[in-house]
Amino acid sequence: MPIDPVSAGHTPPVSPPPSAPPPSGLKKDDFLQLLVTSLRYQDPSEPLSTSELMAQTTQLSTMEQLTELTTLTQEAFHLQMRSSATELVGKEVSYLDGDGVRHSGVVSAVDFSVTPPGAVVGDAVVPMNLLATVGALPPVTPPAGGTPTDPAA
Repeated sequence: MPIDPVSAGHTPPVSPPPSAPPPSGLKKDDFLQLLVTSLRYQDPSEPLSTSELMAQTTQLSTMEQLTELTTLTQEAFHLQMRSSATELVGKEVSYLDGDGVRHSGVVSAVDFSVTPPGAVVGDAVVPMNLLATVGALPPVTPPAGGTPTDPAA
């Protein structure tokens, strides 16, 4: 975005950016470009004070760290979602289809190609956020005459 350096013979100083997080469309390069542009076209009779420059530099650093923290948080969330999805394998789940009919079955696999991950129940891939219930399958009892698996028995 070009900025006209001459407007009515005087260019007003650029105010520092707000301390609130920028909108999602404003990136750190945009912020840096605004800072450089404000320094380039500042009023020579009223130069930017050292404290204002430090405040803007600090805001840039803070914005970079918040952007990195946001990225790390999103990655951690996606990893947690995948981990939770894999724990569904072998469990009985129920869900409502698009017509409101309740279905249930055992999760045989997890599909990570969709977001959120989908539980494969029979021929259906059910997104995790549509699952109504999750439960463990009843334990398998050994046939009569089998050996117990509990050492205390």
